[in-house]
Parts: sequence; structure tokens; C-alpha cells
Amino acid sequence: MKKEKNLADKITNLSDKAPVSSPFFQEKLVSKVNALTFNNRANSLSNPQTKNFNNDKGLTLNYKMVVEELVKIPQISSITEFYSKIYSIITQNIDSDFIAVGLFKEKSSCINLTLKDKLGNFYSTKVFLKDIDNPIVQAFCNKEIIFKDDVNFLKLAYFKKNAVVILPLISVNKCIGVLIIEDNYARQNITLYNLIANFSALYSHNLELQEMSEGYANTDNLTLLYNHRGFQEILSNEISRAEINKQKLSIVMMDVCNITKINRELGHAKGDEVIKLVAEKVRQNMREGDIAGRYGGDEIAIIMPNTSIAQAKYVAEYLTYSLSCCFIDDIGPVKVSVGIATYPDCSEDKEKLLILAEQAMYISQAKGYKDGMSAIISSADFNFWDDVALKSYAEVIGKRHAQLGINFEDELISKFNADHAISGARISEIATSLAGAIDAKDPYTKGHSTSVSRFSEALARAINLPEDEVERIKLGALLHDVGKIGIPETVLKKEGPLSDDEWAIMKQHPTIGAEKVLMPNPSLRDLIPIVKYHHERIDGKGYPEGLANGDIPLAAKIVAIADTYHALISDRPYRRGMNIEKAISILNEGAGTQWDGDLVRTFIQIAPSLGV
Repeated sequence: MKKEKNLADKITNLSDKAPVSSPFFQEKLVSKVNALTFNNRANSLSNPQTKNFNNDKGLTLNYKMVVEELVKIPQISSITEFYSKIYSIITQNIDSDFIAVGLFKEKSSCINLTLKDKLGNFYSTKVFLKDIDNPIVQAFCNKEIIFKDDVNFLKLAYFKKNAVVILPLISVNKCIGVLIIEDNYARQNITLYNLIANFSALYSHNLELQEMSEGYANTDNLTLLYNHRGFQEILSNEISRAEINKQKLSIVMMDVCNITKINRELGHAKGDEVIKLVAEKVRQNMREGDIAGRYGGDEIAIIMPNTSIAQAKYVAEYLTYSLSCCFIDDIGPVKVSVGIATYPDCSEDKEKLLILAEQAMYISQAKGYKDGMSAIISSADFNFWDDVALKSYAEVIGKRHAQLGINFEDELISKFNADHAISGARISEIATSLAGAIDAKDPYTKGHSTSVSRFSEALARAINLPEDEVERIKLGALLHDVGKIGIPETVLKKEGPLSDDEWAIMKQHPTIGAEKVLMPNPSLRDLIPIVKYHHERIDGKGYPEGLANGDIPLAAKIVAIADTYHALISDRPYRRGMNIEKAISILNEGAGTQWDGDLVRTFIQIAPSLGV
């Protein structure tokens, strides 16, 4: 008992050095308590002599064995699991009819008591501190051990004549609850029970501090919601739970409208004020069981377990209405764009759900407001190839491509190739959307594909090609870089010259585009020569096959010139775009070696009228 007191004194001394409310102190205290609880507890719990007592139920209580079993309890993160271990240790050594654990809840000023009997049954009740005659309250408030020869105070008909001991759970001079053990020989075994209570209090307090510390690590300082990391961890757990329970789960993602303009014109403090207000309203109005987090700078996302699309829309409508009633000086009512994605209806993959929710949010942003309310869009509401939907998807890819990986682009190509029997106009529309999504991977090449298509069309018309061939070249030019879908972004966005290994990767994009994207779709196979050979050179030094002048298709020669010209006049990570005169001089220098000389001369004549 003396060593137990020393242990409590050590922890008490820790509490005198810093306020418990300090996150820094709490982290230090967690590590200190961990060390005391786990590394040194065999010594701290004392080294009791082996004491054997026979109780009236014929069992022998071995002190040393009980302490050894306490020491063997592994580090666990669940308070329920911990007390289940304590129950097992006690009942394995004493034929106790029940034990009960009560933990204090400050918010409701009561002790939540859970009793477990030897048949495995659970009984739960609340004991309010205002019930001053209840021995549980007395033991808790006075921090004293109380023996009772009956349990009438529990108001359970099953256990009227049982003798019990009520032990306060004290850690760092603070009572956090009570431990009740049924045992007619409780007075005789009180030394061990007191040791178990002290150990349990330390362990419980340690788990509480660890939870608080993790809470600080996963909390966004501005909104006090979960931060991105905490949100992702909870979403993973909730999706796993939804899968096990065969339930739906919805993600509602909200973006504060015009936040960039607010930050620019009114300052970031005003922008933070808006974001804090949105977070507060979300916290106040979301349902019990929902979890909210700050997903991005001005994006707040809500995880809604066991919630369908229709239910999520209903909650989102209420939230947006609540926000529209809030006015901020110099801004007016708070407006948000809202997107929804639901498991498993929209996807069973966590990352895809987030992408779809974000895409739906961008579509909501594009649709604007009706009667002062934002359009609430679910990913089940739109056609994947709708122009607004594809542009929204491109924005998501452009913003988060580094985190998405190749699978999302594979899915994009899979959807693209699923449309076999479509009209030429529809192919052009979808190809435009696809090219935009690919260009969005790199802000420096945004719009590159459509510009190359426009330049190629102009050159094809300048040399009087038939209309159907002009249209083929126009479409092939639009998709000329589609193979970059398989090129790592580290290579695409590198500032400065590529290494030999990086060039080897980059040179694969014509073949990837031809074989991976175009070959599976019969409607697009006649574009393969354009996409595959637009980097071949007249002198045979191009790639991927090193074709020379006569072997390079005319359409590929045309796109090669248009591609180079737009690259020269456009900004790149490593240089500013050139003026038209400089770009034309470079084309002239390469005429007859890199590009077809006649085509270059024709292109130079029309270049000034093409714009950028």
C-alpha cells in the first residue's frame, strides 16, 4: 500500500507542474502515466506476499496471481474492453456474483453504472450526484471505501442479500468513478481490491488523456471540427461499419461560395469568420451520430452513417437554409455549394466517394442559386459525360490528381470506351470533355488540346483537304495527348529539362494513347495514326517508331506543327510563352528536318490570324 501511495504521489506532483487543460501538459502526462502504468507498474503495484484466503464459495484467492494478471493486461484503447479484462481477472479468482463499474459524466452530473453478472448479463443505470443518500454517491464524493451488506441501493431485485464493497476510482487526486465488487469477504480482501481500484483508475485516466491528446491532433484549430486526417480516419471506420451492417452512408460536402473574393477584398480574417460560422451552424444542426470535418480550406464535409441519398438531401437542405438566414457584415447571407455521394449506391471505394461528392459540389457551384437557395446535387443526379459534370470532374482531378492515382483516370477511359455506338457529334462532345479533363492535370497545359485542334483544323483547311478529313484531323488533334493519362505527374510538371529516364517515360504517351484509349473503341480507331505518330520527325529522329518523311501520315504531320506552335507560345513551368515571331522562326529552322517544309510555310502564313 505504501508503494501505491508513492505512485499516486508521483502523479499528483506531475499535476502541480502545469494546468491539466494544457494540451502540451496532457501529452506529457499521457507519456508519464504510460510509463508509470505500463513500464513500471509491476514495481508500482508493490510486490505482495502470496496470501491465500478461502471464501464461502470454496475458492482460494491468490494475491500474487491476481497482481500478475493485472500486469499482463495489454495496452488497449477501449475503456469497455479494459473493464471486461478486470471483470475476468476478478471472477476467475473469486466466485463473485457480479462486479459493477461506474464512471462519472460531468456534463450530466451523474455516474453511469454498468453491472455484469456471472452469467454474462449486463445492467445499466444512472446514479445522479444529487442522490446524496446513495452509497455510490457517498463513496464517489468523499473518496472513501464503503462496505454494504446488501445492494438494495442498486434497486435490482436479483441481488438483494449480496455483500459488496464500493471503491472510489482515484487518479491524480481526482475521483473518476467507482468500482463495486460483490464478495462476502470484501473486508478481508480489501488490500487487493484497493490496489485493483487504484490500478483501474490510473488506467482509465490514461485512456481518457490519450483520447484527449488524439482529439487535439485530429482537431482543426479554426473550426474545432475534425481536421482532414481525423475526418479520413473516421470515414474509413464508418465505411467498414456500413459494409458489415449492410447500411448506406452519405457524404455531404459544402464549399463556401466566393471565399477567394472575400479573402482578397475583405481580408483572410473575414474569410475565417465565414468558415467558423459555417462550422458552427453545421455542428449545431447536424444530427446526432453525424461527423463533420474541415475537408479543405473552405470545404466542410459531413459523414452521415445509415443515411440514404434522399435523407442526406433533406438534412443538407435544412443546413443550407440555416446558413442563408445568417448575415455577415459586408458579405450578406452565407451561401454554400453542396454535393452528396452515398455508399454503396455511388461507389464502395472511399476515395471515389470523396471524388464524387466533390464533383457534385462543383456542379452545384456551376448551377448557382434558385430562390436564394443553392442547388443540392447528388452524384446520382447527373450524366457522367454531361459537359458541366466533366468540367467539374476535371477540376477535381486538377486539384487533387497527385493524391488520386491512375485508377481514376483508368475509370475515365473505361467510361469513354463504353460508348461504342454514338454519333460523330457525340464523339466530338465527349472527346472535348475528356481532353479537358486530361489537360486539367497540369494548369500550364489547360486548353492545350482544344487549341491544337483549332490550329490543326485551320492548317488542314488551308491546304484544301476534304471536309471529312478535316473533321478527322480536328478530332485526332483534340485527343493527341490523351496518352498523357498514363504519365506520372512528377514528369509532366517537372520544372526544367527531363532526365534520360524521364524522357523514356514521356515518350510512351503516343503509344499509350493509341493502344489504351483509341484501340478499344471501334469508332476512334481511324485516329490512331494521328495520335501515335504526331511526335515523329521528317529526318527519322522522332518517336515512338522513328518514322521518316514518307512514312509519316499527313494528318500526323499537321498535328505535329500545331502542337509545337501552341507549346512555344504558351507558358510552361520552366519558361514564359514566346511571342509569335520567335515561335515562327523556330518552326522555320526545323522545316524539312523536324517538320514538313511545305506545311510549315503554309502554317506561317495563317499563324498570325490564329491567336493563342
